[in-house]
Amino acid sequence: MSVTWPVQQGVFDLGDLTVQSGEVMHGAKLSWKAHGTLNAARDNVVVYPCSYGAQHPDLEWLIAPDGILDPTRWFIVIPDMFSNGLSSSAATDPSFPKVVTSWDNVHAQATMLKALWGIERVHAVYGFSMGAQQAYHWAAAFPEQVGHAIVVCGSARTAVHNKVFLSGLLRTLEAAPEHLGDGRFSAEPMAAKRAFGHIYAGWGLSQDFYRAGLHLSALGAPDLETFLERDWAGRFQLRPAANLYAQAVTWTHGDISANPLYGGDLPKALGAIKARVLLLPSETDLYFRVADHHAEMAHLAHGRLSPIPSIWGHRAGNPAVIPADRDFIKTEVRAWIGA
Repeated sequence: MSVTWPVQQGVFDLGDLTVQSGEVMHGAKLSWKAHGTLNAARDNVVVYPCSYGAQHPDLEWLIAPDGILDPTRWFIVIPDMFSNGLSSSAATDPSFPKVVTSWDNVHAQATMLKALWGIERVHAVYGFSMGAQQAYHWAAAFPEQVGHAIVVCGSARTAVHNKVFLSGLLRTLEAAPEHLGDGRFSAEPMAAKRAFGHIYAGWGLSQDFYRAGLHLSALGAPDLETFLERDWAGRFQLRPAANLYAQAVTWTHGDISANPLYGGDLPKALGAIKARVLLLPSETDLYFRVADHHAEMAHLAHGRLSPIPSIWGHRAGNPAVIPADRDFIKTEVRAWIGA
């Protein structure tokens, strides 16, 4: 017999939102979905921010009584990141700010939680990739309000090598004849998005993954070209280029210390975090490296670093089809936040 749990969703009106850059997101809206029941004490809240290009349905695979996040115990809120196509997005707002940061996202999320449910403190924030960056931002922006932060294949600050990858994606979109400037397009640049997907495929999975032929044996592609087209180019073709561009800019600016609280001092920002921080990088991730977390650990008051032993690269942190990696993350997370 399958177990069910309460589910609700909506769109929260933020009004005219001034972001870090000083620009205004007019009529800002934050889409969300929640799983589970908020208890009377409001102390069972888990915030689960979105990763790059993802919308809340893409994240729900790990929510289940026997999953990584148990909705019969936790009240799990998934806020859709700006420019993911459900919340306010560059593709549908001609005046959308040129730079929207993770700092902007988490402050909007905190405003929503308080307004809708009276939530001022969260038990945990769980995130993968850009969602992990937001989890780190939550812990640094609200040191007194976050009990646990689970950072899966993310970082406190986007590394220089990571920015090189992102620069390649942005320049590819800018090279499209449809590009009007500042990440705006006269029409969808299909050829550029196809190239974008092929570039991404070389970073999202490790050299060892391809050497082992897992794109064929584990993911069922008949050949490399089919894999690149079906699993990567095809996926990014479904997302508006303006949103891909805007979120890549957000990713580039990822830095928990780039704000008035910390003035760019990353050790100070890390040292201010009171949450218990669980760092779950993939051993073979090409842009969120284990070495970056080693440097962060020196400044965290309550941190645990537990690399995922996987050859799936960045994808190890989103292991819907990777049982071993999924079980590893589930064991670590449930022990960290109290099952």
